Amino acid sequence: MIWILLPAYNEAESLPRLLPKIVEAMTTLKLDYRVVVVDDGSSDETPALLEQFSAQLPLDVMTHPINRGLGETERDGFEYIARAGQDGDILVRFDCDDTHEPEYIASMLAKIDQGFDVVNTSRFQPGGDQLGVNGYRTFISYGANLFMRMVFGIDGVRDYSCGFRAYRLEVIRDAIKIFGNHFVQLRGLGFTSTLETIVKLKILGCRFAEVPFVLRYDQKASESKMVSSITTLGYLMMALLYHWPFGGWRSQYKGLAETYRRSAAEGVERFNPRARRQRTVSRIGF
Repeated sequence: MIWILLPAYNEAESLPRLLPKIVEAMTTLKLDYRVVVVDDGSSDETPALLEQFSAQLPLDVMTHPINRGLGETERDGFEYIARAGQDGDILVRFDCDDTHEPEYIASMLAKIDQGFDVVNTSRFQPGGDQLGVNGYRTFISYGANLFMRMVFGIDGVRDYSCGFRAYRLEVIRDAIKIFGNHFVQLRGLGFTSTLETIVKLKILGCRFAEVPFVLRYDQKASESKMVSSITTLGYLMMALLYHWPFGGWRSQYKGLAETYRRSAAEGVERFNPRARRQRTVSRIGF
């Protein structure tokens, strides 16, 4: 089963173009699929359109009564699919604004079949590009991704800020068991969750790959929801949390990647929140 996760906020102009493309791509692949849209408090015609499309394709809709931001929207979508799906399923997450073309799902699934846990789409791989992005935004994007590469250094990843990715569902389920509510911890800081997700999966010990793709920003009909200053603050806070020597993410989960690669079950057992609390209490008691 392929689960397609779409975070949505005021996407009434984009959905009628995007959803038929998803149907066409999945029909071509001849795979079972289900679309999960998390409607983050939309105030336009998005809810009505989703109700109409629910009769045309396999569609589940989660609704936030108020706008909560991308972080909470992604978290709720990941948790919903983790509960509904099963090991062996694939979760594909991409933007709802028609800038990510579903045709790339095929190449992403091919990489998953080669044994990778997370497959990223990349504007920066040979054959990748971005259309409709002005020079300033291009410069900022390159600079931000260079910063992320230097700070987090995930093997196999060059494009850290693109949310168009495919995940083995079992690694998402295990990440939620291990990190709990902190799988997406920096929920109120703009688009930070897009980066945090793969940083947490690096800590887990996942194997990453990328496929080139062309970002179609020239097709974007809705307004951008990204507040650059808040997202930048989130990136800086994440760098601090990741490298902080006194209880930062790397020190809290030291040894997790090696353990999880050896045995996923052992990794979950040793590093879930209850087990980590017990080890802390034991150290304090001693």
